[in-house]
Amino acid sequence: MPAPCCVQYGPVCVRASRLNLCWWQKIPCTFQLDIPDLGYLDNTPTQPLKAGTKVNLPLWLAEMLVIANSGDAEGKSFVTFDLPPALGNDVVQALKADPRAVPVRDQSPHFYGLGTHMMDLSEEQEMATVLRKTFVTRAAEVALHARKVGGVGNRGKVPEEGSNLGIGGAGEEFLRGLDEWERKLFRKAHDGAKSGKEWMEGVKKH
Repeated sequence: MPAPCCVQYGPVCVRASRLNLCWWQKIPCTFQLDIPDLGYLDNTPTQPLKAGTKVNLPLWLAEMLVIANSGDAEGKSFVTFDLPPALGNDVVQALKADPRAVPVRDQSPHFYGLGTHMMDLSEEQEMATVLRKTFVTRAAEVALHARKVGGVGNRGKVPEEGSNLGIGGAGEEFLRGLDEWERKLFRKAHDGAKSGKEWMEGVKKH
């Protein structure tokens, strides 16, 4: 059996098989202190990483830095994190206005996974509230469309990746914007509705 793929990031080697795609999302980071031996993060491998340097790091590496980010003797953290554009203020305000109108997949295919990880990295207080409201509101819409798909005319087939069989207009656009969690929810809801319909038809026959 071949060894798992190992991805090199500077001197760090990470088993790619252990990382989901969400963990490769780039996170804006600002280093607050001069850090020796980390110049490779700013394409200066022979130099220390200077205080004030801003770099975009993959989520998995940002989380590793959080674990090590205990601060100096004065309690100053050596790195701070900002929200990525996928969770930026414009996106958050749009979600507050109407979660159903935001194609979250355009922000990140693993939008909720990214959001839950960022709650551990960021001190943004309203993130959890916005994500919870977004998921609950959109889940109801996902379930509604899942019941529609598989109705008269499409023989109950689950749409393939990227397909919105049986849905048109705004519904098609909504389904296109589902992230991976929502697509799994869609398939579960569709299968449940289909099984319930088949059971009821079987009862009527008897």
